[in-house]
Amino acid sequence: MKNAADGMNFSPAAIPKPVVEPGEFKFAAIGLDHGHIYGMCEALIGAGGTLSRVYDGNEQRLDAFCESFPNVKRARSENEVLDDREIKLVAGAAIPNERCALGIRVMDAGKDYFTDKAPMTTLEQLEDAKKAVKRTNQKYAVYYSERLHTETGVFAGQLIKEGAIGKVLQIIGLGPHRLNIPSRPDWFFNFEQYGGIICDIGSHQCEQILYYADAKNAEVTRSQVANYNNPQYPELEDFGEAMLVCDNGTSGYFRIDWFTPAGLQMWGDGRTFILGSEGFIEMRKFMNIGTNDGAGHLFLANGTEETHYNVLGKVGYPYFGELILDCLNRTEKAMTQEHAFKAAELCLTAQKMAVRLK
Repeated sequence: MKNAADGMNFSPAAIPKPVVEPGEFKFAAIGLDHGHIYGMCEALIGAGGTLSRVYDGNEQRLDAFCESFPNVKRARSENEVLDDREIKLVAGAAIPNERCALGIRVMDAGKDYFTDKAPMTTLEQLEDAKKAVKRTNQKYAVYYSERLHTETGVFAGQLIKEGAIGKVLQIIGLGPHRLNIPSRPDWFFNFEQYGGIICDIGSHQCEQILYYADAKNAEVTRSQVANYNNPQYPELEDFGEAMLVCDNGTSGYFRIDWFTPAGLQMWGDGRTFILGSEGFIEMRKFMNIGTNDGAGHLFLANGTEETHYNVLGKVGYPYFGELILDCLNRTEKAMTQEHAFKAAELCLTAQKMAVRLK
């Protein structure tokens, strides 16, 4: 686990489980604006992918990336990547409001696209992405890492599918993050570029609510945002929350914020609480507060057991291998396009309708 105290550059340790032979699935990286690109690429490599090329307009970011991935070849332009017929997928973590346009260029070049969350910043961009997917028959995959790249999140899904807590009734997601202002780029404080706190961090929460509820759709019933503590950055939102009702009746609530204190061992004590008709689950994904137990904690109580699971290093991250196979076989086992876009729609809708508290 790298950069545990810094959420922007946080990268879970890879758990290799290759699904293809070396060189069988070549991918590239374009857009290194957010540190999540490291975790995205490491996970694809762990699943057997071969990182072939990288392009970014910033030489300093390129230098740092190539130091971490010494076998990657620097491209001289974006087109050099897009014109490479051996590259099957492009991973990107561009500035949020530029992610959709990049994805459309990638898909128009006949390649699948894997973007950091949030996958776009407006509902208009979402419609453009949907049209591009339909036109090109390419994939617009999203790195919803708080579920896909945490073993606790993966394990919770397995337990729910096995019926460990019965029917899911409510999901509560808490997504605190450390602000760490000196490490943030200028775009982080520009609303048009980052899209708002619900668009950004809330995209994780909307995806998890849909997934754990096994829902196709949801309605945002209330959302709120605020800038409680950073008046020097008037376009920053440091607090957000929303309530959702899924199409199967499951209730969802999430709170997200930039208030992780400096003394905490991790960039954020992310937690998810899932209430079922026959039990409940609590996830402590990144830490167990007050201990040195590390990440990967899940607490389960139902009619037969009360158990604390530590799943670190035991579950893995199946999404990335499934994504590679989906790209090769044109299937949808990792995540359906409908689900990826619906999670984006919900966070964008919640952001757009949010009441400003302060």
